[in-house]
Amino acid sequence: MIKKLFVGNLPYSAKQDSLEELFGQAGKVESCNIITDKFSGQSRGFAFVEMSTEEEAKAAIEKFNNYEMDGRKLVVNESRPKEDGGRRDNNRGSFSRDRG
Repeated sequence: MIKKLFVGNLPYSAKQDSLEELFGQAGKVESCNIITDKFSGQSRGFAFVEMSTEEEAKAAIEKFNNYEMDGRKLVVNESRPKEDGGRRDNNRGSFSRDRG
């Protein structure tokens, strides 16, 4: 079963291929996605890495949590499902066209 890991405190200079290579030391990397700003394209300082097994994911967490990369200590843990971050109500704060 594929396990998704969150990698935080990533140096902004980190590239996908170097991150894949690094995590490849712990096992087979299924995918690697560095999250970027949609306007500037610059890294937002975190990524998601999918390892092919739970054992490899645990090995990656042990090996790379607090691992220093370009002067920054990585934070690596199991990714949690995205929570509903409070959807905006489309009617909140809008003015009625009927002023009556």
